[in-house]
Amino acid sequence: MSTQYDKRNISMVMDMYELTMSNGYFKEGLRDRPAAFDVFYRNNPDQAGFAIFAGLEQVVEYIQNLHFSEEDIAYLQSLKMYSEEFLDYLRNFKFRGDIYAMPEGTVMYPGEPIMTVVAPLIDAQLIETAILLEINHQSLIATKTNRIVRSAAGKPVSDFGARRAHNVDAAVYGARAAYIGGAAGTATVLAGEMFGIPITGTMAHSWVMSFESEYEAFKAFAENYPDSSSLLVDTYDVLRSGVPNAIRVAKEVLEPMGKRLRSIRLDSGDLAYLSKEARKMLDEAGLQDCIIVASNSLDEYTIRSLRVQGAVIDSYGVGEKLITSSTQPVFGAVYKLAAISENGKFVPKIKVSETAEKITNPGIKEIYRVYDENGKAVADYLAVKGEQIDASKPVRYVDPVQYWKNRCFVNCTFKPLQKQIFQNGELVYELPPLDEIRKYVRHQLDHEIWQEEQRFENAHTHYLDMSPAMFELKMGLLHEENKQAD
Repeated sequence: MSTQYDKRNISMVMDMYELTMSNGYFKEGLRDRPAAFDVFYRNNPDQAGFAIFAGLEQVVEYIQNLHFSEEDIAYLQSLKMYSEEFLDYLRNFKFRGDIYAMPEGTVMYPGEPIMTVVAPLIDAQLIETAILLEINHQSLIATKTNRIVRSAAGKPVSDFGARRAHNVDAAVYGARAAYIGGAAGTATVLAGEMFGIPITGTMAHSWVMSFESEYEAFKAFAENYPDSSSLLVDTYDVLRSGVPNAIRVAKEVLEPMGKRLRSIRLDSGDLAYLSKEARKMLDEAGLQDCIIVASNSLDEYTIRSLRVQGAVIDSYGVGEKLITSSTQPVFGAVYKLAAISENGKFVPKIKVSETAEKITNPGIKEIYRVYDENGKAVADYLAVKGEQIDASKPVRYVDPVQYWKNRCFVNCTFKPLQKQIFQNGELVYELPPLDEIRKYVRHQLDHEIWQEEQRFENAHTHYLDMSPAMFELKMGLLHEENKQAD
């Protein structure tokens, strides 16, 4: 499989402050001081009930290939900000830390650690931007695509968005994320080549307009692609020209060859009305097996509306509103210090803010998914690293909002969500194939995640509860911070 590193070095994709702080750590003798950082996000896109974790494979690629070339060093020297000793250190730099993360494709929720980096300060600092940009982009597109796929109610959705993506990488890796989210395929050929995603496509209006007539255009296409003829029928007039010419080609060109017209595509107009009328015409011509594909600025809301209107559409091609997640184009995952080593022991750290949701959860921690007796995920559970959970007894938890209530999980099972990805800088995790990640998403939504969380409006809030020890740690640090402020 091709990777983003085949012909370029993207190690320098980092914010300047990462280098500035790392140079400072180096000069202050702190370069080897261990620290722990958490990656988490604060709000689900589109006010949804959950998000889907994507981009881990590209994070792994980045870490494995992270290095500074002589050209990179020369550029940093030209800035006249960094010591020669630090730059010489970067010449032989290799990531040395541990990384823990949820498996790619995990259904996730705000506030919980998607990924935890435990590494020397410089190592942990230099990878911040790359981790966030990979996770933020692909998680956003996977989540948006899954909403669109669910709105289609079993009809296949393909990614048609490359030409509207924000750049080449956004198109290619967006297609990867869309496939994780449930898209059946992509029109982006490079994504098919790199990741094995099924590719799909029909024709453009320019093909139809390049011939003397619509019929001649359809005829030529069918003769060239008799096994996969898909005809775009809205260049001139869908019902008076496009569909009749498609039927004529099916009868006069394909059927004598023993072939069938695979599909027609609608790309404009009243898709609900046109699809119903086109279906009647195709059926009357004996083309009941010819499917109708719809495109044209679709998203989960327009697809749902088409279904409510009784549109007869068998497949959807979704472009810019998928590949840019146009309704909410920012995911918002952040990278925050959770603990730092002092005298050989990790000391929890907390970021305090006037905005409650920006107050971080301190310390090195573990995240569990809690399942009831029917295998449904009832909550996620945040615990201090190393806490023992005895699920044979009621397990007490603290609701961070209604913290005064005494609550317990009874007859539940606890599944740790993070896996170790790197140990001392070496990859110790086997990355799953893309198809397995995609199936994992589907399995969770079909069997584990409540339907109430999958609503587009007023989605049920999945609870992120804390162990009593975790809650007391957080409250204790907040109390200490308040005393210092006084």
